[in-house]
Amino acid sequence: MTNKQIITKQTNKTSSSKASIRAENEQLILRAAEQVFAEYGFRGATTKMIADLAGIPKANLHYYFPTKNALYSKIVEDIFAIWLDAADTFDDSTNPIVALSSYIDKKMEISRKFPNSSKVWANEVMHGAPIIQDYLETHLREWTKSREEYIQGWIDAGLIDPIEPKHLLYMIWATTQHYADFAHQIETLNNGKSFNDKQWANACRDVKKIILDGVGARAVSPRQFGKHLEVKTRIQLKKTEQIQY
Repeated sequence: MTNKQIITKQTNKTSSSKASIRAENEQLILRAAEQVFAEYGFRGATTKMIADLAGIPKANLHYYFPTKNALYSKIVEDIFAIWLDAADTFDDSTNPIVALSSYIDKKMEISRKFPNSSKVWANEVMHGAPIIQDYLETHLREWTKSREEYIQGWIDAGLIDPIEPKHLLYMIWATTQHYADFAHQIETLNNGKSFNDKQWANACRDVKKIILDGVGARAVSPRQFGKHLEVKTRIQLKKTEQIQY
C-alpha cells in the first residue's frame, strides 16, 4: 500500500467517524427537543432547556441547529416524513383490508415510538400552525389528495362502502395519534402504567376491526381487482405526469 493510499484510508476513516459522531449528537439533541417542545410548546421552549436536557453546552446545540426554529422545523419534518412513509401501503396493495390494516399498524407503532413528535405536531396545529402552515397547504394537501384517490378507487370498485375519503383518513389519524397525544390519560386509566406488548397488540387489533368494519371493507373479487387496478394505474400515471412536468 502506497503512502497516498494509507493517507486516503485514514482520511476516509476519520471522516466516517466524524459523520457518526455528528449523527449521534443530532439525534441526542432531537430527542431532547421533542420532549421539551412537547411539554412547553414552541414559545415556551428555549434552546438552553433543550441543551440542558441533552446534557450538552448550549453552544454545541447551536453548532448543529443554528436557531430554535430550525430545530423545531426538523422535528416536524421528520415526523411528517415518517407518517408519509407509513401510507406507502396504499401503493403496495389493491386490497383495502391489507392496505388499511398495514397503515393502521404502522401509525400505531409510530405513536408508540415517537409520542413526543406527535404531540409537537398536534400542539402546533391546535395553535393555528404558525410554523408549519406551508406544510399543511402544500405537502399535506397534495399527499392527502393522492390517498383520497386510492380510497375513492376502492369505493368505485365496491371494496368499501360509499364514504367521504377524507373522513376515513381523519378517523385513522385521530384514533392512532390519540395513543401518543393522550398517552398520559391512557396510562392513568391503565392503573398508571404504559401499555405492555399484549395491550398494544390488542389496541391495534381493535382499532383495525372498528375502522375496517365501519367502512365495510371487503375481500377483493377478480372483477373488483380488475376494476380497482384500472383506477390504481390512472393514479400512478397521474403521479408520473406530475413528476415530469
